[in-house]
Amino acid sequence: MSTTEKKPSESIQDDAKVVVKDIKVMAEDMLKTVKEVIREGNVRRITVKDKDGKVIASFPLAVGVIGVVVAPVLAAIGALSAILTECTLSIEKTA
Repeated sequence: MSTTEKKPSESIQDDAKVVVKDIKVMAEDMLKTVKEVIREGNVRRITVKDKDGKVIASFPLAVGVIGVVVAPVLAAIGALSAILTECTLSIEKTA
């Protein structure tokens, strides 16, 4: 069983009124965390960073995205979880 280390750090970009939240996760929990965040709604972008903070991938999501449009993003994140051990998800949401 793995333990997910979540250390949220939030910052607000005033000009776009976007809240950015960083969540550290283990690779095996990454897909589950992304699905939960998408279900919460208002997600604009998901960025995957490695343990050193280097951006691996960035996925823009439109407001109100559902089903078929999200499937390729989830597939790509699932593939990334196979090669990463721990990572940081940077979640951008509209405020």
